[in-house]
Amino acid sequence: MGTTVAEKLNKGISPQQFIDSMQKNKEAFVDWHSRFEWGSEEDREFFESLNNRDDLRCVIIAADWCGDVVRNMPVVFKLTEAAGIPTEVLIMEEHLDTMDQFLTMGGRSIPVVLITDTGGHVLGQWGPRPTYVQEPMVAFKQANPDREASDYQTNLAETRKEIGRRYGEGAGYQQLVVQEMRKLLASV
Repeated sequence: MGTTVAEKLNKGISPQQFIDSMQKNKEAFVDWHSRFEWGSEEDREFFESLNNRDDLRCVIIAADWCGDVVRNMPVVFKLTEAAGIPTEVLIMEEHLDTMDQFLTMGGRSIPVVLITDTGGHVLGQWGPRPTYVQEPMVAFKQANPDREASDYQTNLAETRKEIGRRYGEGAGYQQLVVQEMRKLLASV
């Protein structure tokens, strides 16, 4: 990728500090965190096998007000903890310079999960949602390029409903995060 976040390494807060400092959505975050289960023993073993590596870091751009952070970060925290990957969180509003390096379809979408080497070179990126959950937003952005269009907000509301439907009521979506993070980490 050639992108680096070297100047941001060790400038973030720990996953526990992030949870402790949450002003919004803390109960929901903790609930999703407590509902995490490994989909397979093979997945658990893969992440635990990464404990042998000391060359990876994880930097996450997030904020407590974001629903996708509340849904997905508990899973990412569980995975990086199992893998022994040092993880830190950059609060989006405090690190807009970094946020603007990692836009999603031109927008500030969080969380952004960056897997880096010890020097801060970005090896891989995940977020803001699992691909299946993100598909409606990709389609929406392609079909609605004009933010001033009369039906833009209506279409956006419908898209958000579909994203919610794809997340579902239970914690099943978490396995999508596990699979995508596993694929990403297997490639670095």
